[in-house]
Amino acid sequence: MTRTTAPGAGVGRPSRSYEFNSSQGYVAGVDVGNASIRVVISDLRGAVLADHVGAGADKYSDGAAKLGAVTQEVKRSFSAALLPLERLRAVGLSLPGIVDESGFVLTSVVIPEWSGVEIGVYLQEELSAEVTVDNGVRLAAVAEHHLGAAQLVNDILYLSVGNRIAVGLILDGKPRRGAHDAAGDVGRLAFPGVQPLTGEIAWESGENAAVVFARARDGDLSAQQEIESFIERLARPLATLMMTVDPARVVIGGGLSRAHEEFLRPLTESVRKHIQLPFEIPIVEARLGDEAAAHGALVLAFRRKSFEIYGLDGMTVPTIAPL
Repeated sequence: MTRTTAPGAGVGRPSRSYEFNSSQGYVAGVDVGNASIRVVISDLRGAVLADHVGAGADKYSDGAAKLGAVTQEVKRSFSAALLPLERLRAVGLSLPGIVDESGFVLTSVVIPEWSGVEIGVYLQEELSAEVTVDNGVRLAAVAEHHLGAAQLVNDILYLSVGNRIAVGLILDGKPRRGAHDAAGDVGRLAFPGVQPLTGEIAWESGENAAVVFARARDGDLSAQQEIESFIERLARPLATLMMTVDPARVVIGGGLSRAHEEFLRPLTESVRKHIQLPFEIPIVEARLGDEAAAHGALVLAFRRKSFEIYGLDGMTVPTIAPL
């Protein structure tokens, strides 16, 4: 806080106004994946000051090296933004895996070396700041609810379709964890045509979705047919999930969400044919894209580490303003 004395004079103590000094501390949201490590840094008001992307976890040989990479990317992001690392007050960490409410990684098929590891404890020691950890898709859903495509909507089904398929749920305005912290880990079970262990999507007419969709746009018939078949295989399980949860809105995230005409529109039409009821559940594109989980991690840090950030418990999460 900074204090100024108001002009004028009168009886009693002179009036004073106070201004919140938001640059006295910083909060970081970190999203760890095999392809990249993203770090977003905000001030105490929630305004994002830096958005940094570094090499992914698969560039490193073992679990310890991957943890070291996370520390280094946080430090690099502060250095590049010319911000003092010693003012970092809390970190939210997003990672692929089943994570309990204390931040313990129960299992991760994407980064198996971190299964059974107290990731937050290690990072807390390295960064001298409080760390809280959760599942990446759950945090992407949190971000879309807090500042993305599902603001003011309290029942959300978030479907991430990128290299793999995964689900996050917001019910009654709160992220659904489930009795075993595994709510939403259905990609490898519910959707046909994916790798049964990791939920990764297997494409036949190209090495990844970007190549397949590019070939389809160029008129490749086999790529076009594969996309049509994939959408049909995706639509029925999605319709089943929608009727199980009955959300107010479905948000499609991940890399394929940006292919609106080629993917999102035909998926929506196919789901409607399966449901066939006299009401419509909107299916919308995620607003935050690849940045969702990192911003969700930022929300998590503000929500879980209020005392460490502000010196007060129970402070409301500020409105996060991304770059």
